[in-house]
Amino acid sequence: MKYNLLMSLLLVTATSQVFATADESLNGYRNQGAGPFNPMAGRQLWLKANRPVPDTDDRRCSDCHGKNLNLPGKHIRTGKVIDPMNPAIAPERLTNSKKIEKWFKRNCKWTFGRECTPQEKGDLILFIRNQNG
Repeated sequence: MKYNLLMSLLLVTATSQVFATADESLNGYRNQGAGPFNPMAGRQLWLKANRPVPDTDDRRCSDCHGKNLNLPGKHIRTGKVIDPMNPAIAPERLTNSKKIEKWFKRNCKWTFGRECTPQEKGDLILFIRNQNG
């Protein structure tokens, strides 16, 4: 009983941190003129190949992170296992604004051949965050 109560408390705390940090990032994107954000647009971005010129390196977020954000992913070049993206499964997801920006910068450039726009970042955050419910 104590274990279940403790786990529930930890999940609520982690979820609150995810929402607070994600909201902080979303507010920053709004200040840059983005919004309203749409998790369905984030889902489409997650699944769509977005390279400027389609080629053999045409990539999607889902190529490495998977279509099911509850499961681990695997980097398509290195084979490195990637923790699930769902913050309910991997509580460290979306809890650090600097890491969010670092990974957006790195992954957007590698996946799309460019940096993501503030609108795309907001849409993706909502898509990832909404995996909780």
